[in-house]
Parts: sequence; structure tokens; C-alpha cells
Amino acid sequence: MKKALTPLLVVAVIVLAAIVLNPSPERHREKIREAIAQRSPIAGALGLGSIAAMVTNYHSLGVASYTKAGDKTLSVGAFGLVFVNN
Repeated sequence: MKKALTPLLVVAVIVLAAIVLNPSPERHREKIREAIAQRSPIAGALGLGSIAAMVTNYHSLGVASYTKAGDKTLSVGAFGLVFVNN
């Protein structure tokens, strides 16, 4: 009985951690600004990253989240990490 409960407990802890660590909308926007500034210093100096970050729509799936601008997914996040798409 105890061996059968252990994998279930591990899965429950992982899901709970994913929910608690799901990145916020501001975290996504910050990473988008950083990525644009890193790719193009001129765009960073002009604040284009901030403009791009403002027009995004944040979507949370509970255990993960993503941002979109129009039909394009700009960033994906889970477990406190945010990855910006090229």
C-alpha cells in the first residue's frame, strides 16, 4: 500500500510546485523586454521591448502560462522560468 502511494505523492508535489511557481504576467513581460533588448540594442534603447510587452495577452493554464501578441506566442513559462520565442 505504501509503495503505491509514493508515486502519487510525488506527482502531487510536482503539480503543486508547478501551480505555485507559475510565472506572473509581469515576469513574462520582463523577459520579453530583456530578450528584445538583447537581440537589438537599438530596439532596447528605443523601448520597443516595453511596447511589445504591453500588447501581449497573458494566458495561465494553472501549471504553465504563455503570452501571445495576435496569433504569435511570444513566451512560455512554467516552474518559475520564462522562455521567449524567437
